[in-house]
Amino acid sequence: MRPNNNSSKLALSPLTNEVNQMQSNPQSGSRAAQHASPNRQKPQREFEHVRESMHLAISMNKTEVIDSVLDDFSEGYFSLSYESRWRLLLGLAKEYDLNRTQVRELIKQYLGGEEAQLSGPEEEGLLASFYRIERNLRHALKPKYEALFERLNMHSGGLKFLSILRADILSILAEENIASLRALDSDLKEKLGTWLSPAALELHQITWDDPASLLEKIVAYEAVHPISNLIDLKRRLGVGRRCFGYLHPAIPGEPLIFIEVALLKNVAQTIQEVLWDDPPIPEREATCALFYSISSTQPGLAGINLGKFLIKRVITLVKRDMPHVSTFATLSPIPGYIQWLLSKLASQSKIAEDDMSQSSADRSGSTFQENLLEPEEEKAMMDISEEFAAGKNGMEVMLNLLTSMNQEWSKSAELLSVLRTPLLRLCARYLLQEKKRGKALDSVANFHLQNGAMVERINWMADKSEKGLHQSAGIMVNYVYRLENIEEYAVSYFSSGHIQASDEIRHYVEPMKKPEATTD
Repeated sequence: MRPNNNSSKLALSPLTNEVNQMQSNPQSGSRAAQHASPNRQKPQREFEHVRESMHLAISMNKTEVIDSVLDDFSEGYFSLSYESRWRLLLGLAKEYDLNRTQVRELIKQYLGGEEAQLSGPEEEGLLASFYRIERNLRHALKPKYEALFERLNMHSGGLKFLSILRADILSILAEENIASLRALDSDLKEKLGTWLSPAALELHQITWDDPASLLEKIVAYEAVHPISNLIDLKRRLGVGRRCFGYLHPAIPGEPLIFIEVALLKNVAQTIQEVLWDDPPIPEREATCALFYSISSTQPGLAGINLGKFLIKRVITLVKRDMPHVSTFATLSPIPGYIQWLLSKLASQSKIAEDDMSQSSADRSGSTFQENLLEPEEEKAMMDISEEFAAGKNGMEVMLNLLTSMNQEWSKSAELLSVLRTPLLRLCARYLLQEKKRGKALDSVANFHLQNGAMVERINWMADKSEKGLHQSAGIMVNYVYRLENIEEYAVSYFSSGHIQASDEIRHYVEPMKKPEATTD
């Protein structure tokens, strides 16, 4: 459970929609076809018109006509093809970047002044010169395209347009890593993060009585557990449930991010009991507020951690309105687990096979060799290999089972019994020990840990949906937010990468005493 900003959500941006259309109809959408079109001069005129309106929006000082220029630019931008948007954004990044010649000259002036040793009135004059150079340097270090961003932010509909613009930039960067475009993205991301500070956002409880247009967006953007029908939606907004969203006055009627909460007696261990199985309890009996889904609605806000502020605001609000609720937890997916595990099983199986093929005299064992299975797990895998999945070793058997068609392993009680222990143990290792640049490798884990949560429990067969089986073998995890420790845990994780976890989950990995694995 985290803000879902994965690349699939970029399909909501106009640019990516056009890419999809081109993929489905390559003859009409390909760049080659566009160049070959006999009517290509008309798109070229449209491109030049949009580029000119963009230039005016950046360079004009006459505020009385800026609104019409910005309207002209934003409307024209939506009319452009994929290739034209690519050209326009690349031109924006390169042609309206900062003036590095001017920056270098100012730095030389500044360094030259530092060499002077003066005192008295002459020192005051030198300081005044420094202040002037520093002011000019700050101005020179500001790219020209910042003017476009700032003016659009003040323009009606401009903030929404900027989020779409950034979604398109991210789509292009996913195809090609262009330094100037990445710098433009970094600048725009920083500004959006400032403009969307918690002080500018309104926390709104979404209910069945809200306008249909808002409810439709909740259905469309729910990214963790899809809403199947109106009955499902009504239940998620009804008794024993809450849904909160952050709204911004510049994007009315559309939550930027929303979170779904279940009021329960205990921390749920399966998503089935939250979504389908059990009827809601009387709210006065609830002691746990369980966050089971959090979804971002704007692909262009990827990387801007609105979820951190939303969770803390919701905890404060629920605690105020329902003092008897004392536990705040999540039931979260583990989206990267199976991908990591399959990669590990494949590589280690190959290393083990290569080692076995050598003569006993030459067999010294690879530095990278590691049997992911405990001895009893290895034996159990080999015992079922003849009946269910062939393999030269237990890891290869496990790999073949997990990659079987239609997740057939999940339908066999015998296979579930054999796989449960190693899958849970390796999942705990993945969550607690596998890291990237010193932080949790799993994106959802990283999100909650940096917000001050701790890893409380992993749950077997907690999500039996096709998606749940595919991404984490049906395992889900409970993160717990302990009010008295949130800031302490967040600081500890941020500064040293230390992951707070319960004794229940640590017992899976501590007996192994393996060093933390780091992925650069």
